Amino acid sequence: QVQLVESGGGLVQAGGSLRLSCTASGIIFSINTMAWYRQAPGKERELVAVSSNDGTTYVAESLKGRFTISGDNAKNTLYLQMNTLKPEDTAMYYCTAPPDNWGQGTQVTVSS
Repeated sequence: QVQLVESGGGLVQAGGSLRLSCTASGIIFSINTMAWYRQAPGKERELVAVSSNDGTTYVAESLKGRFTISGDNAKNTLYLQMNTLKPEDTAMYYCTAPPDNWGQGTQVTVSS
């Protein structure tokens, strides 16, 4: 069992930045890949970024250049750096360690 706790969300003006954190605990040696998803009201959950233990990362094409995923193995923490935020980035952001470990989410609200 893996527990994931997100933090770092909040209210920010358009053009601003936020860094989300996701700290893992429990049976973390079993984790090979972690990812960030987001879900805006009335929309489906969408993949934001992925980070694997071999160093491979992926960021959704539409977010490249603004969002960066990284991790700190010593702290068992995954990060999502979000720059030049737009109102359409407003959503609940979730951390996941597939296949079925999810955090409770952290709300990001970007005002225009």
